[in-house]
Amino acid sequence: MKIILFDGFSILNRAYYALPPLTNSAGEYTNAVFGFMNIFFRFLDEEKPDYIIVAFDLPQPTFRHEMYGAYKGTRKGMPDELRAQVPALKVLLEKMGVTIAACEGYEADDVLGTLAEKAVAGGLTPVIITGDRDMLQLASEEIKIRLPKTKAGKTEVEDYNAAQVFEKYGVTPAAFVDVKALMGDASDNIPGVPGIGEVTATKIIAQYGSLENAIANVDEIKPKKASENLAEFREQAILSRKLAAIALDAPIELELCENQIANIFNEESRAEIERLELKSLYKRFEGAPARVVEISKYEVLKSRSETEEFFSSLEKSGEGAAFFPLWDDENGFLVGAAVANENFLKYIHIGGEITLGVSENEISEADFIPILKKWLESDSEKWLFDVKTEVGKFRRYGITPTNVIFDAMLASYVSDALKPANHIFDEIPTLEEILENKGKRGGSRKTVSSLTEDVAANFAVRSAEKISNARLHIDSKILKNGQYNLLYEIEMPLAFLLAEMEEIGIKVDKPTLIAFGEQMDKQIAVLTALIYDLAGEDFNINSPAQLGEILFGKLGLKGSKKTQKGYSTAADVLEKLEGQHPIVSLVLDYRTHAKLKSTYVDGMLPLIRAKTSRVHSTFQQALTATGRLSSTEPNLQNIPIRTPLGRELRKAFVPADGCVFLDADYSQIELRLLAHMSGDEVLINAFRENEDIHRLTASQVLGISPEEVTPEQRSNAKAVNFGII
Repeated sequence: MKIILFDGFSILNRAYYALPPLTNSAGEYTNAVFGFMNIFFRFLDEEKPDYIIVAFDLPQPTFRHEMYGAYKGTRKGMPDELRAQVPALKVLLEKMGVTIAACEGYEADDVLGTLAEKAVAGGLTPVIITGDRDMLQLASEEIKIRLPKTKAGKTEVEDYNAAQVFEKYGVTPAAFVDVKALMGDASDNIPGVPGIGEVTATKIIAQYGSLENAIANVDEIKPKKASENLAEFREQAILSRKLAAIALDAPIELELCENQIANIFNEESRAEIERLELKSLYKRFEGAPARVVEISKYEVLKSRSETEEFFSSLEKSGEGAAFFPLWDDENGFLVGAAVANENFLKYIHIGGEITLGVSENEISEADFIPILKKWLESDSEKWLFDVKTEVGKFRRYGITPTNVIFDAMLASYVSDALKPANHIFDEIPTLEEILENKGKRGGSRKTVSSLTEDVAANFAVRSAEKISNARLHIDSKILKNGQYNLLYEIEMPLAFLLAEMEEIGIKVDKPTLIAFGEQMDKQIAVLTALIYDLAGEDFNINSPAQLGEILFGKLGLKGSKKTQKGYSTAADVLEKLEGQHPIVSLVLDYRTHAKLKSTYVDGMLPLIRAKTSRVHSTFQQALTATGRLSSTEPNLQNIPIRTPLGRELRKAFVPADGCVFLDADYSQIELRLLAHMSGDEVLINAFRENEDIHRLTASQVLGISPEEVTPEQRSNAKAVNFGII
């Protein structure tokens, strides 16, 4: 029997960089998940395993960090677009019934190594799928390592057992770690031995068999410099070996699920593939059961009298309830509303916007709003999903909801910021699915008001039911996790404040913005002419293919290899080439001006409301994994400030008459958290006495008075302080 062990982050990371950015209709990034699943199914087809496990790293430090504080200290953080896809992949894998493995204090490599050893001991044949060559140390006669890599846009796979590792690298898998101990690893910040690279390290280990034997015969090693360096840095080499060696004794059990492969293609996994809109994978799930929409038992309130009677009784009893309004956003009115708690499920069907044309047994929006206003503004408890958005919509009707004590979206976000905030609705088809609007544009798209009463009612009632359930289950989880104050004293009050901010908006001086755009146009024209002159011909500067041919083909600049897609002209590539030719600086300036013009002038002008001269950004409160707000339509957070052009652009944003803009920031918030969590008396006292913490650190480390600390020493101490964090 066979088991496939996937290196989760390694494959996901490889997939992310191999594919262009992809999103579904909800705006979620999906390219990494899509690439991962393609690799996943490729190996499922090729290996035909009996079991599958995907291993992931945890965010907490590992035993290697305790051993060497700078371990992985040089590694860049994960891009936000990739980070956002991690929970989506885990949700999909869970729905597919794939086992997810992780172990606190250990990396995914250690988990894979331990599980592979346990699999062999249990009579299974393990196949490890990873993009990390460090895993080759695990190769044996029983354990196969498969390394997918991308060449010219195609995925190729290198396969290794023990013999193939020796054939390729001249050392055994076990000795592969000793090579790493000598050469180090910049990506993991493993120091190795200075002056010994991969070639020399491989020759030394091939000759002496192991690091220990090489150290024992250090005087014989050639070249002489390598011998001297190994003698001097032998302890560092031994440490590096410990850091590079994959642990085979992580405290984790090998959990095997019977019929795992057969259960991958199920109702829930099919629904998740559809939600992510991974269309090329739909065929694989065609045999899965269709999504079953369970009809909840509910009562439809149609007439004004029975609706009024219900809300009046609800108000008098003070009974709390989940409320889910069903909006037709494209036409701007209420289609219906569901109210639910443990005792009842009700749906109010709205027959139209006004009473005229509505039958006696129906209620119009005009009839319903006063009834709803009375209840929403009463002392009865209300539970909503996305308070901020709903409050903003109801304000258009002159309704200010009160005593909203639970927001299911924020509660879900607070309890697990890595999961999509709307995951409580996972079992319910989305409106896009119900309306069959995927891929449709303009007039071909259906609106919510086109839904039949029973379909609309079932969707709204099930959604309200999910909110009611979330209040019970997620709320208890938040209390258990000690996040009660975070949700109820920070996030929920903030939701009301953000709703007000979105309603008020920010004033834009339109003539100033237009003038800035005209200034950009003139500068872009000048830069274009200069670039054409240096290039010796006209071309499309915005085309990476044409620009690449000019820079690297015609002008002969060095620094970018040609692929099937042409030369890379990404900003980081061009910035390294600035000294080679004056055209490079001009292209970078051109891009800066063009982006400011297209994003903040052309993109902003249509969003300015004529009557108020204001733009109204939407603040996404439950989107980022870090808890930061995200601003969209327009994005007011990315307007540059560090460049003269950015500061010039900011002049277009003006306070209302008689008001000013106030800019506030935390004072060294990370170090204050560090002081609190560490309990360090020197650090705590420094903040109490309002001392310059970086100057104090420098004086402590260097043994001099704070007054003697130079600006350079203070800067170094600042780097140390944030490095510790």
